[in-house]
Amino acid sequence: MEIGLISDTHGLVRASVFDALAGVELILHAGDVGGRDVLVELQAIAPVLAVFGNTDPPDHPELEHERTIEVGGVTIHVSHGHELGRPTPERLLAAYPQDVLVYGHTHRQLVARAGGRLVVNPGAAGARRFDLLPCVARLVVRDGAADVTLVPLPS
Repeated sequence: MEIGLISDTHGLVRASVFDALAGVELILHAGDVGGRDVLVELQAIAPVLAVFGNTDPPDHPELEHERTIEVGGVTIHVSHGHELGRPTPERLLAAYPQDVLVYGHTHRQLVARAGGRLVVNPGAAGARRFDLLPCVARLVVRDGAADVTLVPLPS
């Protein structure tokens, strides 16, 4: 199964996201969605599961504080990361027991491996902030293992 990972859209779905995530079977949004319109646009690609970010309204009916799913024998946890203060791979690995940990918040794309586990920040897909390029990721789960590829978006 191939899963699109996206975060920190802050109300903007770039046209390049449609190409970057074409063919995925599910999209996991790691927060700071920026409104229901973002979820509607992403659902044109694939079903979307999303979590709250620190800038999302607390009464958004389609967002949860965190999500855990199982795909092909691999457990995946999604949260924004702000619940840990300053999220780092070490803090995420200590806080959550799942095989793959997906987060956002820092706007910095990151892939880290530790003891057979995977930590992924797909980066910020919304408006460019700081000196960081927009990015998403594609997570492939096959034969009980997960691998990820970062996909930079044209700015």
